[in-house]
Amino acid sequence: MKIGVLSDTHTKVGKTQKVIEKLLREGAEFFIHAGDIVEVEVLDFLENSGKKYVAVYGNNDAHLAHFHNKYNLVQEPYYFKFSNLKFKLMHLPFYMTPDADVVISGHTHTFHSEYKGDTLFLNPGEVCARSKPISECAMLEVKENSLIVTHYTRERGNEDFSPKVINYAR
Repeated sequence: MKIGVLSDTHTKVGKTQKVIEKLLREGAEFFIHAGDIVEVEVLDFLENSGKKYVAVYGNNDAHLAHFHNKYNLVQEPYYFKFSNLKFKLMHLPFYMTPDADVVISGHTHTFHSEYKGDTLFLNPGEVCARSKPISECAMLEVKENSLIVTHYTRERGNEDFSPKVINYAR
């Protein structure tokens, strides 16, 4: 199972579309957006991807509340099961306890991937390229005995994404 993970898209609709298209080309079967969606067009891209998805409200998303019933928007921390794993999804990294198999957060605009104990902590970084001249996202591949995180980065002005693969045995 391949899960496309993105966060902090803010107002960068074009960058978000490129990230979603890249993750789809790489085989994403499910999408997780870790907040600061900001633009309703981002939710439209997720909805129109043809894949199931979940998106958590970020600290810049209060105005999206009136779309709550139209899209799969959730409040943090949000727990769910997928691909035989328990996930905890949030935007703000305030609930970083190992009470799920995978803990996904956003907000910091910094990629982070760490397997501690039996929990993967993952922040896909920023799509918006606000804090640095790089748009980034991640793919989480769930296998029977491993979790594989691929961190994709795309420099401003470049069309190609560069992958960095991290493999965690479980």
